[in-house]
Amino acid sequence: PPPGLSSLLPPREFLRSRKGQLLLAESVLSFIIFICYIASLAASFMMAPLLEFLLALFLFFAYASKLNEKFKGVHWPLADFLRCVTAAIIYFAISIAAVSKYSDGASKAAGVFGFAATIVFAIDFYITFNDLVTFLKQGSSDSPEGHKTEDEDSDSDSD
Repeated sequence: PPPGLSSLLPPREFLRSRKGQLLLAESVLSFIIFICYIASLAASFMMAPLLEFLLALFLFFAYASKLNEKFKGVHWPLADFLRCVTAAIIYFAISIAAVSKYSDGASKAAGVFGFAATIVFAIDFYITFNDLVTFLKQGSSDSPEGHKTEDEDSDSDSD
């Protein structure tokens, strides 16, 4: 392929990583659900999968191009965790509504794909939560405030 086109594609290492595969699955499922809601009687639910598709696609390319390493001001794991938690809850709720309230096939398909997306987002937020906890534990042991209080305690003991 020409060099311009290959620069737009994510690296193979990222596509093989767990995070890359989860973000790709979230993007594909969200797009399929969006299309199903457009074709269904439950078209009022189409905004949630559209937003989740765009957010998952943005994070896919942000992680693939290593924007998370370039922009340190954004707490990427926390933002990703909150996105996954809210997506799982929203997909679960609208999937129940789509399956129980509407009788057309597209609504039922959107609900079934929505339940699959709920599982994928739940797996992603579980993995992200474990990474976030590990990150916070490392940050608390390396914090200068912890060392400061130990130094003040030793000074007060010597008085």
